[in-house]
Order: sequence, then structure tokens, then C-alpha cells
Amino acid sequence: MNVFPLHQMNLEEAKQKQFEFVDAICKEFSGYDVLSLGDLGVRQPLNKPKQTEKVERVLADFFHTEKALLVTGAGTGAIRFGLTSMLPGNGTVLVHKAPVYPTTLNTLKGLNAHIVEADYNDLQDIKDVLKEHSVDCAIVQYTRQKPDDKYDMKEVIDTIKSCVNIPILTDDNYAAMKVPFIGAELGADLSAFSAFKLLGPEGVGIIVGKAKYIDLIDQQNYSGGGKVQGWQAMEILRSLVYTPVALAIQAEENDKLVTTLKNSNIPEIKDVFLANSQSKVLLVEFHEDIAEQVLKEAEKLGAAPHPVGSESKYEIVPMFYRASGTFRKFNPKYEKSMIRINAMRAGSETVLRILKESIKRVKECS
Repeated sequence: MNVFPLHQMNLEEAKQKQFEFVDAICKEFSGYDVLSLGDLGVRQPLNKPKQTEKVERVLADFFHTEKALLVTGAGTGAIRFGLTSMLPGNGTVLVHKAPVYPTTLNTLKGLNAHIVEADYNDLQDIKDVLKEHSVDCAIVQYTRQKPDDKYDMKEVIDTIKSCVNIPILTDDNYAAMKVPFIGAELGADLSAFSAFKLLGPEGVGIIVGKAKYIDLIDQQNYSGGGKVQGWQAMEILRSLVYTPVALAIQAEENDKLVTTLKNSNIPEIKDVFLANSQSKVLLVEFHEDIAEQVLKEAEKLGAAPHPVGSESKYEIVPMFYRASGTFRKFNPKYEKSMIRINAMRAGSETVLRILKESIKRVKECS
């Protein structure tokens, strides 16, 4: 299978991102403030905790955007808030010609949005579609929605902007802190993603980008119950410091796994490759339909049987899981013949040991 995974930062690039993030913290916080757990409530005139507002300024500086906002609802909430600031009721949104991520699709249905599709892999198709249809905004998902996706985020953003002056929201889940630049740094109006996927606290989303949209979201999100508290914001500050390097190490181990498995000649394995099947993972395709049995044995050997975040602070051991829904829609046979593996914090040796032993146990029982 031909797949086109995103370019991910190497360890040296990730270290620089860590240093840049710490530098942004030092510009905003005093030494005593950064050692505090954070305040609570709708402090005036901010109508939010002071520490939350300070963390938002750090995020805006780090991502080179006008403003940042922490919201409830994790990545789904961030995307929903972003779309409500851009898309009028019964408005029209441009999306990639591929399965829309389910929670994003639910948001669009809730807004009674009209969906127009263009193939983001074909820049001319984007131009042709925008000539034929009037649209109010566009969504671009950073990671791959189907196996053969290969579009470049900046090229897609630039093409849309060259055709029509509409706001663009990028879904940067599974890409933020892995790629050198997120969508808002490449010309999009807003980027939305989950702090939980970046080792942060549950239920908090991050939006960065143009002030006019973020100010509108902040005004709409007036209630104290919808505010991200200071302690949550400080948890995000502490978690994001370590995320780039942790994810770069994870990427290194994934690369080792591909090389090793391609050279190992394990008879049960048909193919192995890396793909952004939501997060960047190792996909293992078997000659026979043994995927479900391998997953059961892997769990007994210590592998996580399902995601939490995914790539959250709870996910330490490698995850052995079924192929993603988009991949299974692309080819239903992957349901029984393919698994995805995310090394998480494990080394490649641990992943290989669990995989080989799981296959061995399945073959012994057959």
C-alpha cells in the first residue's frame, strides 16, 4: 500500500521546540508564578482565572498567532467552538473528499451546515469546486483521513485563500507538537486541538489563531462553568514542555520497528508501514485473518487494548488496536487482517517481543 505519513520533527528539532516553549513561559511568568498551581473563578476584568489567561498568552506566543484560548470539550470542543465562530447557521463548509471525523461531522450536523467536498490531494479540484460553489468557511484536517492522502497543509491553505476570502479552521489533533508548524502558523485562521492528546488534563481544548474569532468564542463562552481553571491551565503548561521530545522519541522507535520488521521475514506478516491513522502508527497487515486473535494475546502480554486519548498521559505501554475506522471503510478486509501499533513510551524491543509472542501463541492455538 502506498501511504504518505506526515513529516515529523526529529529529536533535535523537538528539543528546540521544548526550549522555545520554556522561553515563552519565562517571558510571561515570574519565577514564583510558574511554581503556583493556579487560581480559580471568573476574576475580573478577565472573566477567567488570571493563570489561565497567562497560559493562553504563552500559547499564542509559542505558536506565533494573535491569540490563544483554552476551552472545555477537548479537541472536539475546540473544533466546535472554532466552527461556531466562523460558520453561520445553515452555512456552507468546504471539506476534504473523504470520511469526515465523526465528532466533527456531528458538529456540522448540529449547525445544519451544508457540506461541499473537494479533493485536497488535487489543488486544481479545489479551485474548480470553489468556482462552482459559494462557501462560508473550510476545514482542513492535518492528519490523513484515508490511506492515499498526500496533500500538503500549506499548499491547501494557500490554494483556498487564493480562490476565495473565507476563514479556514485546521484540525491539528495528532499533529500539534509533532510537525514543525501547525495550521495557524501556515496561514489558517484558527487551529484547534486537544490538550489531552499532548499529555495534558482531560477535557481541555486549545484554539490558536486570529483574534477576531477567538474574541467571539471568549464572549460566547461567558459562564463560569465553562471556564478552564488556573490549575488546568498550569497542567497544560507543564505537560506541553515534555510533549515534543516524547513524541519525537516515539517516532524514532516507530521507524526502527518498520525497518526491523521488514527485514525479519516473519511468515505471518504480509506488510508493515507507517501511516497517520489518526496518530502516526505502525500498521501490520497479516496474510491471514488473525488480527483479532493477535490483539487478544497482546493484551495478555501487557499491551494496551484500546486508546485513552490517544497519546494521553495515561498511555505508557504500547497500544495494539484494530485498524482505524477510516482505514476499515477504505478496505473492509483490514478489520480482520490488520492491526495498528503505537509504541507510546515503549522501546521498539518491547513492541517486537509482544508482537512476535502474540503471533506465536495464535499459531500454536490454530
